Formats: sequence, structure tokens, C-alpha cells
Amino acid sequence: MLDAEIEIVPYNSGWTTAFLEERKLLRAVLEPWLIGEIEHVGSTAVAGMSAKPTIDIMAPVESLGRSRAATAVAVEAGYVHYPYKLEQMLWFCKPSPERRTHHLYLVPYNSLLWLERLAFRDILRQDKILSSAYANLKVELASRFRSDREAYSQAKAPFIQAVLASRCSIGPA
Repeated sequence: MLDAEIEIVPYNSGWTTAFLEERKLLRAVLEPWLIGEIEHVGSTAVAGMSAKPTIDIMAPVESLGRSRAATAVAVEAGYVHYPYKLEQMLWFCKPSPERRTHHLYLVPYNSLLWLERLAFRDILRQDKILSSAYANLKVELASRFRSDREAYSQAKAPFIQAVLASRCSIGPA
């Protein structure tokens, strides 16, 4: 699969509007599978933060098994499905892997992934020093892993896990 290179750009206030417009579409087409509110996650959901210019959208579903039928509906809505981390989510991008404007994740509601993504977003929204440090890390990693999205994501993981471990009590008891 040909993939878009990683590029970090300055914050764009239009990202919120882009999310709200897409959420409206997704609510309509995914309604039979949704069990909660569709969330704007990732760096584009943090005001003032530099990010890849891709709107990350997390939609809550009861289970991955029960929501597999939503794949065809998401594809009809312009998303491309890719079998990535199948044990955690159903993953989509729009309009194509080469030019991504949106990522869509169908995630079991209140799963560890659901809780961690919301917690990390909320921590970054509240802590400008931490969000600045994370933005700087992403710029550095994007220059190192411009053509390797998986390596980029893996290199960010220790920062994210350290923040979650120090700021909240999500995970196994």
C-alpha cells in the first residue's frame, strides 16, 4: 500500500469544523452500530497543537464483531478500510492512504484503547507545557520516520504511556 508521508503542520482552527462536519455524516451512516458519542481525538483535537493534518475520529461500538458490518457502510461513505490492529479496532482512512484527510477508528466503548485515547487528548488539552513537548517530539520523529508511519507511532508510544501512567489510573488493577 502506497502511504502518505508524515508531515507535521501548525495548528489549523478549521480542524474542529472538519471534525464536526464529518461527525454529522458518520452519525447518520453508522447509527446502527454506535453506542455513544463520536469523539475527536489525536493532535488535531488539541487547540494550538501542531499535528499531521488528518482528523482522527473515534466512534464507539459495542464490540468489534458486531460492528464488522459497518465496514461496508464506511466504505460507501468514502473511507478505505485497512486491517490494522484488528484486535483493538476497525481502522479506516479517507479519501486514500496516499492522501489522508480523516482517520476513523471503530473502537469498543470503554475499552482500554477508548479510555486511553480520550484521557491523553484531555491531558494535552489541559497542559500546554506537555502538549508543546509532545508537539516537539512529533516534529522530531516526523523528520526521522517521514516514510514509516508504524515506526513513527511506535516511537511516540513511550511518551504517551509515560503521560498516562503519571496522570491517570487507566488499565489493569
